[in-house]
Amino acid sequence: MDEGKLDSTGPPQEFLIYLPPCYEEKTDQHYPVLYLLHGQTYRDDQWIRLGAVDVIDNLILSGESIPFITVFPDDRYWNLPAGPGFGQRLVDILVPYIDESYRSIPDRNHRAIGGMSRGAGWALRLGLTRWDLFATIGLHSLAVLQRDASRIPNWLMDIPASSRPRVFMDIGDNDPELTMAKLVEAQFNEHGVSHEWHLYSGAHTEEYWGAHVEEYIRWYAEGWNNTTFDP
Repeated sequence: MDEGKLDSTGPPQEFLIYLPPCYEEKTDQHYPVLYLLHGQTYRDDQWIRLGAVDVIDNLILSGESIPFITVFPDDRYWNLPAGPGFGQRLVDILVPYIDESYRSIPDRNHRAIGGMSRGAGWALRLGLTRWDLFATIGLHSLAVLQRDASRIPNWLMDIPASSRPRVFMDIGDNDPELTMAKLVEAQFNEHGVSHEWHLYSGAHTEEYWGAHVEEYIRWYAEGWNNTTFDP
């Protein structure tokens, strides 16, 4: 696991990055990239603490998944005035840096974004408004960002039918964000966006996310396992 820090006009954009086991050996191979965003008040290691890297390692080493890079951006400044700049830092600074510095496959079909709670709110906003960058969106215990709910229908209408994202949504039945998540899911249905919807037992907690992290990672990986994988 490597650490990185990128300068910006606001706070520096820090991140952790996972490179697959074969990365250093197969120097002619290029990889899909998964961006996983943490929840509010947490840090870039949240997904790692909940077991994401262990799952990724197991899938790749067992041959159940093609190898892929995973980036864990840090959004610790969510409660500062510069906090809203996280999304811009991610798409304008971090994504280009990853594509320039690592052997990624730099197109939307090989780039996914997902998050938990507030991280899912960012994944929703960035995945829909920057559909040119991300073809896959994971929304785990979605907490919609302030003022975004009314914008979602327009965002969906602006996406060409041929570029509609692959979407996964899940939430616990005792989650305070459940009503809003159901409204977002209804908008996906209304606009013909194909998606998975899962309502499980649980609350808005790390215990819930940790219980489902393997399911999440497997779903992201499945999106690439059936696609052409060229260096």
